[in-house]
Amino acid sequence: MNSLGIYIHVPFCGKKCAYCDFYSVAWTKAAAEGYIAAVLRNIRHYSDKSRYVDTIYFGGGTPSLLTAEQLRAILECIRSSFVVSADAEITMEANPCTLTAQKLSELHGIGINRLSVGVQSMSDAELKVLGRVHSAGRAEQAVLEAAEAGFDNISCDLMIALPDQDKESLRFSIERMTALPVQHISAYILKTENGTPFDCEEIRSRLPDEDSTAELYLEMAGLLEERGFMQYEVSNFAKKGYESRHNTRYWKCSDYLGIGPAAHSCYKGRRFAVERDLEGFINSEVQQITVTDESPCGFEEYAMLRLRLKEGLLLGDVPEHREEIMKKLPPLIKSGYAETDGERVWLTPKGFLMSNSVIGYLIFE
Repeated sequence: MNSLGIYIHVPFCGKKCAYCDFYSVAWTKAAAEGYIAAVLRNIRHYSDKSRYVDTIYFGGGTPSLLTAEQLRAILECIRSSFVVSADAEITMEANPCTLTAQKLSELHGIGINRLSVGVQSMSDAELKVLGRVHSAGRAEQAVLEAAEAGFDNISCDLMIALPDQDKESLRFSIERMTALPVQHISAYILKTENGTPFDCEEIRSRLPDEDSTAELYLEMAGLLEERGFMQYEVSNFAKKGYESRHNTRYWKCSDYLGIGPAAHSCYKGRRFAVERDLEGFINSEVQQITVTDESPCGFEEYAMLRLRLKEGLLLGDVPEHREEIMKKLPPLIKSGYAETDGERVWLTPKGFLMSNSVIGYLIFE
């Protein structure tokens, strides 16, 4: 119970993707140096030798824009401020265009042991529509070079329901991606976020409709499982033993501390978020936070998060709600959205596709 995950939000990108609404800004040498100094200050501020850190995650943005030495400084500061377990999972997100054989060797050498590569598609036409700066060939090369550098825990991002995408193009991406030395795939349905360049009729008119999106999702889940990537969460598939330990913290309401502009935390009984402001982060002695929940992980949130996982919700964990949940299950089971063995409730792939509605009915109605 004393374990802790640490999330470092790296807000730099070489180019903003047209579909993305995550907080990111252009990289400059001066901004990166100021950012690193602020990250180190904040790690020391939260220092707690009574907590042992077993997952560290560099997300973004594009963390791979930082140098290996900058990342090493952050890791060393974490190790001097907390107790880091010997088998800690240390993940870094990376854009294929920022990875070289030399850099991958350096990253592996400083202790990063899990790589999450932002591939999105193995179709050059789809990558162009998304505004990605890499080609499918470049992504393939990056993954192969990562394996050669010693990474044996590699994840790739896959986006589905893209403009003009059909089952054939999705199958092509999955077959090409799963032929690579990867152990994990995070697969997301494209959403047109408000205020992004994709938030326009030209793009929306080319997106698959609701029924087609459902077919693509179920096709994806089936294809990935055929290739040994078992679904363990709504959007995540892994070979046995390669589930993301850090992200699983989020779905199990375990503690994690976020550092950096726009980072979120569930820490010491509170949820809080850092302001989306790099300059403010750099110029503040301690990152400025907004508390979003004074008492997180109550029944509704706990149940909602657990039902995102394939293992589902253990009814013994919520005994006061057991009878009510069991009464609501029959129509969901009949429709193929959920299953139960009497002690546990979990969603099927079809249920995951409708997870917001299914979970809302089970937990909130």
